[in-house]
Amino acid sequence: MNRRELILLLGGAAAVPRTLRAQQKTMPVVGFLAIGGPDPGNRFQAAFRQGLSETGYGDGQNVKIEYRWAEGKPDRFPALASELVTLNVDVIVSAGGTAAALAAKRATTSVPVVFIAVGDPVAEGLVASLAHPGGNITGLSAFTPELIGKRLELLKQAVPEVSLIAFLLKPDAVPERTKEAWLKEAQVSAQALGAGLQVFEARGPEDFDKAFADMSNAHAGALAVMTTPVFNLHHQRLVDLAARYRLPTIYSWRFYADAGGLMSYGADVNDQARRAGALAGKILSGAKPADLPVEQPAKFELVINLKTAKALGLTIPPSILDLADEVIE
Repeated sequence: MNRRELILLLGGAAAVPRTLRAQQKTMPVVGFLAIGGPDPGNRFQAAFRQGLSETGYGDGQNVKIEYRWAEGKPDRFPALASELVTLNVDVIVSAGGTAAALAAKRATTSVPVVFIAVGDPVAEGLVASLAHPGGNITGLSAFTPELIGKRLELLKQAVPEVSLIAFLLKPDAVPERTKEAWLKEAQVSAQALGAGLQVFEARGPEDFDKAFADMSNAHAGALAVMTTPVFNLHHQRLVDLAARYRLPTIYSWRFYADAGGLMSYGADVNDQARRAGALAGKILSGAKPADLPVEQPAKFELVINLKTAKALGLTIPPSILDLADEVIE
């Protein structure tokens, strides 16, 4: 072999890896599908990145996150999910409740999907079972029907004289049979507590004022809110309306109590995000969604805002304060 042939051979061999590298992604990509908009200080998103890091993936280091924001409009989820599939992401994480999870599932049967904070993944048609999800999807459930009864119980203890509890929900947030199960649980629980229960609906912030006016006209003495991603985006407005109408209210997530709501009881939402990040990391490392059981809430927290209680003229019983994970004074 002469010198010219050797140079050509070595040059061709060196060119092959460069060509292959040009055809490959430089790092895996996670698609993050969410109801809100960009927020660098968002603790939920930070917790998700923490979960990724716990499995060895650092954003911008050895994994890239492609965010897609619905900006408060759940009807945008299908198009955004399809866009992420077109980008050839390695896993989609849905952080917009049932609507986002269903959009991601319908967009692909091959790209792994991890959902966060879905109520009943089996009843809502996302997975075959919690232990054996099947297909390309798994995630975290943030809710059990028993939570409704527990919240009403806490509310009744805080406002023992209440005779009618308002129950606010977004009617199209979940499939009809799931909504019916929620309402049945609420009615049975309220009856057991010796209180009446009246349901009020709001599809979005445009319905909030009317819903609260209707509660006032019905002489409701307290309120339980079935929070949804859309409600969460406008949580301050819900809290402010509850204060305006002097309605002692219990919510699902602690950031409502942080914003001035009376009480919150539910799964730790940031813990859910962290665990979702860890699930996504496992999938990036080769695990299959079908083999990863849906995780149920591992940590619940009760937060009580005593400033709000004082403004409402309420004295929270020591029995509830002793149970609280945090008391805001």
